[in-house]
Amino acid sequence: MKKRRPVRSEHPAKKVILELISYNKTDYEKHDNLGVDDLLQKIHPDRVNWINLDGLEDKQIIKTIQEHFNLHALLVEDVLDDQRPKAEEYDDYLFFTLKMLYSIKQGTIEYEQISFVLGNNYLISFQEKEGDLFDQFRERIRLDQGRVRKRGADYLLYRLIDIIIDNYYIVLDSIGERIEIIEDSFSNYTQEKREYTFQRIQRLKKELIYLRKAVYPLRDALSQVLKDESGFISEENIRYFSDIYDHVIHLTDSIDTYKDLTSGLMDLHINTQNAQLNQVIKVLTIISTIFIPLTFIVGVYGMNFDYMPELRWHYGYGLIWGLMVLLALIMLAYFKIKKWF
Repeated sequence: MKKRRPVRSEHPAKKVILELISYNKTDYEKHDNLGVDDLLQKIHPDRVNWINLDGLEDKQIIKTIQEHFNLHALLVEDVLDDQRPKAEEYDDYLFFTLKMLYSIKQGTIEYEQISFVLGNNYLISFQEKEGDLFDQFRERIRLDQGRVRKRGADYLLYRLIDIIIDNYYIVLDSIGERIEIIEDSFSNYTQEKREYTFQRIQRLKKELIYLRKAVYPLRDALSQVLKDESGFISEENIRYFSDIYDHVIHLTDSIDTYKDLTSGLMDLHINTQNAQLNQVIKVLTIISTIFIPLTFIVGVYGMNFDYMPELRWHYGYGLIWGLMVLLALIMLAYFKIKKWF
């Protein structure tokens, strides 16, 4: 059976798409059709600047951004490689990376890694492909809805992480619905469904294992952010990151619950298989038990002795048949009384 694994993205971006959203309480600008050098010149020191990269193919663009913001080489390496969720403090910025989950298609979780670099007045987001979960949030920034235009870059980081975490719940709810469907299928569990059900349970287990690997380190990363003493996260915004942390704790509890439910489904599958097998063995045992005395009678009269009076008897054949049928009926009645079937 071919193993299904989480996939980072079905259509990785072939080019780097740059976007700059610059805003404060009164002003808003968006640039998404400029080269990297021109875009970096549009950064306003008195505004929050969100620089978003879709696609990591063009290493020269990444190098230009690295040099402009003086990003550490190890940080860039973490951006380009598949990393577990984590947070790291540097002198001039805070690095945060996690998995952005989209959906489950054909038993695999579609995801991409997204990394953030938070500075005093900027936030850089590195994505692996075009498209994300933030379109509605971009529109809220443009229309000045909510608090984001009145807060700093750290609040922007919180909002983006919060959107990603909210989508975790959608993926997890999808797994919960599939668990319920499998549970309902046991009410009409046929031979044809047995192998298919086993494969579905195995896929669920793999998906939950992946989710666990994505969420548990995220809890540790957020814990490190909450303990941050570098000043990148302001005191007024610490409570928002604490709220995300609570959500992640809830996610880990839900994953553990679904993991237990999936293990229970596997046990139920095995027990149902064993029950069906025991039923088959019971029927075969009853048949074998009935035929044992009948075989004995046939064996006795199949011996080649010359002096066997019944062999010469005119009614012997019919009597033996009657005896065997009567014996079989008596045994069936006895098994029925004992409720063996």
